[in-house]
Amino acid sequence: MIIDTHAHFTPQAMLEALIKDVDHFPSVELLAEDGTYRLAFAGGAPTRPLSPKLRDADQRLEWMDAQSIDAQVTGGWLDSFGYELPAAEGAEWSRFLNEFMIKGTQDIDRLTPLATVPLQSGALAAEVLEEAMNAGFAGVMIGTQPHGNAGNLDDPDLDPFWQAASALGATIYLHPMFGCGDPRLFDYGMMNAVGRGLDTTTAVSRLLYSGHFLKYRGLNFILSHGGGAIPYLLGRLARNHDIHANEFADPREGFKTLYFDSVLFDPETLKFLCQLAGADKIVLGSDYPFPIGDPQPAGVVTDACLGEPATRMILGETAARLFHMAG
Repeated sequence: MIIDTHAHFTPQAMLEALIKDVDHFPSVELLAEDGTYRLAFAGGAPTRPLSPKLRDADQRLEWMDAQSIDAQVTGGWLDSFGYELPAAEGAEWSRFLNEFMIKGTQDIDRLTPLATVPLQSGALAAEVLEEAMNAGFAGVMIGTQPHGNAGNLDDPDLDPFWQAASALGATIYLHPMFGCGDPRLFDYGMMNAVGRGLDTTTAVSRLLYSGHFLKYRGLNFILSHGGGAIPYLLGRLARNHDIHANEFADPREGFKTLYFDSVLFDPETLKFLCQLAGADKIVLGSDYPFPIGDPQPAGVVTDACLGEPATRMILGETAARLFHMAG
């Protein structure tokens, strides 16, 4: 079974329900005009438009058929997670998103949903995560900046979330945010090409040094886009640890626990990641439906010529185990 683990989905029914019940979320604004939808949170700037492919399950399934993909793990759209909202409203917003993610996938056995949690509050994130796992979610997708393009995942306030994820054996899919706070990225499409990887690299480096992956061993943690620059910088991260002995955790040890997706586009880069992390720590990803994603995600895996066992693990075996999917 070929499983795409990195995809995004916002069911159209969620937007239609929000139009009818927008007063339930005083800090959420839905801007709908001529079939185009944008969201705005807590008085902030509107999001990018929600593309039709993000909302349409039929187009998704047609693309999966064309790519011989049997199943897809679908997270939400990071722009819609609402980490900018007040904590209590953010928790209700996450529950609302989760409700429609379940409804939007329950009749499509090829789609396996990931939950959303309100990272602006570690206690509430833990509460919503437990509810979601009990409701049948396969795991959770989280962003790198828990306060809307700000904050850090190693903030002590988030400890209840990490504790709950570990206790529940949750699989966490880390995805970078769109804004990375560096104006040099505004040109040449670099926010997607470079900024996303920088965002992942910074967030995960902090978690490696804080020792989160060693402390919360019950969870499974997957990094988007092949881990950003983390694999390439591992030696430098380790050197930094060595010259600051006993000040923070050894990143080499935390790295051994991590999983990575294959959204790398280059077979030689995928080979390097396999050599460094192990083929059993890599899962297939596409980043569907975004243009920066891989339109033929299995191609980079087959072109890397990794051998049959490694190829099977990446294309589906490891994902089936992490997300409790029948092979």
